[in-house]
Amino acid sequence: MASLDRICDRLLSQRSLILASNRGPVEHYVAPDGRAEARRGSGGIVTALNSLAQGAQFTWVASAMGEGDRQVAAAAQSSPYKSPLPGHKIDLKYVVTPRRVYHKYYNVLCNPLLWFLQHYMWNPPYNPNVDASVHDAWQGGYIPVNRAFADSVIEQARQGDSPPVVMVHDYHLYLVPEMVRKEFPDALIQHFVHIPWPTPRYWQMIPSFITRQICSSLVSADIVGFQTAQDRQSFLDTVEEFVPGARVDREQHCIRREDLTTSVRLYPLSINVSEVQRISNSPRALEHEDKLMEARSGTATIVRIDRAEPNKNVVRGFRAYELLLSRHPELHGKVNFLAFLVPSRTHIRQYQRYMEEINQVVARINEAYGSEDWQPITTYMENNYTQAIAGMKLYDVLLVNSIMEGMNLVAKEGPVVNTRDGVLVLSQTSGAYEQLADGALPVSPTDIEGTMEALFEAINMGPEERRRRAAVLAESVNREDINHWICRQLEDLADLAER
Repeated sequence: MASLDRICDRLLSQRSLILASNRGPVEHYVAPDGRAEARRGSGGIVTALNSLAQGAQFTWVASAMGEGDRQVAAAAQSSPYKSPLPGHKIDLKYVVTPRRVYHKYYNVLCNPLLWFLQHYMWNPPYNPNVDASVHDAWQGGYIPVNRAFADSVIEQARQGDSPPVVMVHDYHLYLVPEMVRKEFPDALIQHFVHIPWPTPRYWQMIPSFITRQICSSLVSADIVGFQTAQDRQSFLDTVEEFVPGARVDREQHCIRREDLTTSVRLYPLSINVSEVQRISNSPRALEHEDKLMEARSGTATIVRIDRAEPNKNVVRGFRAYELLLSRHPELHGKVNFLAFLVPSRTHIRQYQRYMEEINQVVARINEAYGSEDWQPITTYMENNYTQAIAGMKLYDVLLVNSIMEGMNLVAKEGPVVNTRDGVLVLSQTSGAYEQLADGALPVSPTDIEGTMEALFEAINMGPEERRRRAAVLAESVNREDINHWICRQLEDLADLAER
């Protein structure tokens, strides 16, 4: 595969690139003196696209998330301006929407509805309840914010001499492709969906007009990208169910409607291997590593690193460990479980309750099995990425037992920094499983007994098998790193541009 620079030159020699995502690559906060100070944005999309932001010149359109962003957007009069972060080649363009409209879009429609739907996280007898507030959030929040994004993209596209390349990201902006297509029929449009895509039967849980409009917009793109083959299959099935006149070709993985063909492709997200390894060997990481080594006792260390979200399945993972200690008293005092957990979406009631459950199960296990010399579980409840990376270096077992997710990058970070030929215990419903199955021990996310057995097998695995599995995992991640993910997408767009 060609280098990122060469592919960018090939794609962007005649066309401009506009990228749209809800969160942008730069966040501004208001300093005590009233000035807006810039820092790198948070979130997986920003991290994934950081190397592209440093390697290509394009315009990144994103929501003005806070007062600092709004202040900068007002000063720029909503026009693009150069990113102030070192190494960035990009221009920033903020979309400013009324706070009430954004609240409906983000806090009523995007996260409680679409995110929970697409992660199979509902309890259908009780939730969701699609009432008037949800209908209002669709009409008065989701559609207007998507319209504002599309208008911003269109305004920027008009500055160029040829139709643009437009890359749209994730569930926040499903309606943008169709809105842009109507204004720029010859634009090259790609939409990448970072989270799972459920089956048509599950989409039927919400009003059909919402699903139909989402699917109709997505098949207005030239390329729709997903993480896994199952997501792609479910999307093709959903389009066939909900979009009249759409002709689904499962052999070619494409959808034909009128005079447009939409290719549905797989781009499993990955990591910046060199950057993760650099962080793991930084002075701060080495300091964390020393402290973690001092806190360890026994001969085996289990590690998990997650946001404290229900779909990460943290409680079941601890219950499997509790069962391990119950069945195998010979392990008491010999196994540590280090859990690096980041509080997440603490304003949402379901997340608050889940954090309470995590704390309760940890306290119960430590009280039942702990002693003065040994605590079965040690938790680190903070957003400290460097500390978590240091923890990855020390695991004998890395537990990733998520219920349903687009991709799990922890499962890819661990194997490239671990120093102990650690074993990956990986949920079969994690987006990372397709790529890493050959080197991992598979578990079903709801199978507490099976997860316990996998933990026991991993702890007792012989050194030769550990080395073999660790080598398979590291080779796979190194081969398909973040540049591979970005380059494949740009190469596919370049191929289309040259037809």
